[in-house]
Amino acid sequence: MLAAVASFLQARSNDGRWLLRIEDIDPPREKAGADRLIVHALERYGFEWDGDIRYQSNSAALHRDAISRLRDSGYAYECGCSRRDLADVPRGPLGPIYPGTCRNGSSATEFAIRVRTDNQPVCFDDLLQGRQCQRLESESGDFVIHRRDGLVAYHLAVVADDADQSVSEIVRGIDLMDSTPRQIHLQRLLGLPTPAYMHVPVAVNAAGQKLSKLTGAPAVPADDPRPTLVVALRALRLPADDELRACRLDDIWQWAMARWQPAALAGVSAIPLGPDSPLSRT
Repeated sequence: MLAAVASFLQARSNDGRWLLRIEDIDPPREKAGADRLIVHALERYGFEWDGDIRYQSNSAALHRDAISRLRDSGYAYECGCSRRDLADVPRGPLGPIYPGTCRNGSSATEFAIRVRTDNQPVCFDDLLQGRQCQRLESESGDFVIHRRDGLVAYHLAVVADDADQSVSEIVRGIDLMDSTPRQIHLQRLLGLPTPAYMHVPVAVNAAGQKLSKLTGAPAVPADDPRPTLVVALRALRLPADDELRACRLDDIWQWAMARWQPAALAGVSAIPLGPDSPLSRT
């Protein structure tokens, strides 16, 4: 919720376009009808997007082309390693560090496709969190862009779709910031532009866990969106008082756009919220 509100305010307060993309590229993990619930909730809360809703599953040809380009250029290769094969490899801050087992070829009939990395720092200046750098080879190793089950990986899909949609600025939760250097690496290999990035703090519970379905947070209330929206605006450091709850939804958004100051969130990674907060998913 916080990331959606922040991204909408950032786009609208700068006369920008706000795009809605449903990232439906992992059918085994998707709940039937979840996309309709997302769209309905956004409509209830007064979000207005530009253009048609883009379903990422419709971009399969675009994703295949990007993978082919990486393979043809030698930047990507087949990897037959299973999870069991990699169970004992060292772990870094991003998870298991792939040791390059299949870099020089694999005879496996079932395989993923990995992209080659190196140890040159991949750096970017986040609009809120400042300078960020990763050395991909030593911190994560070559990473998967096409899975063994035939599905495209998240990093490749979002890079291809961002470029195809001419996305110039990405506003999302700080929990995704560690993914950004891998995406920038892919952008560079594919000759694609790198957008500006703004990673906003996430809402957390008393244990410091991000509020989500996995941590037991309830769904965002859909009956009257105004109280929840006001709570979100306060969490984003806007001076929203209780009287704002009585205003029309459009007026609340106009009030927030006129006062949006993302610099107030600079360096903030988490926003603690009480157990009764109506905010649940950022």
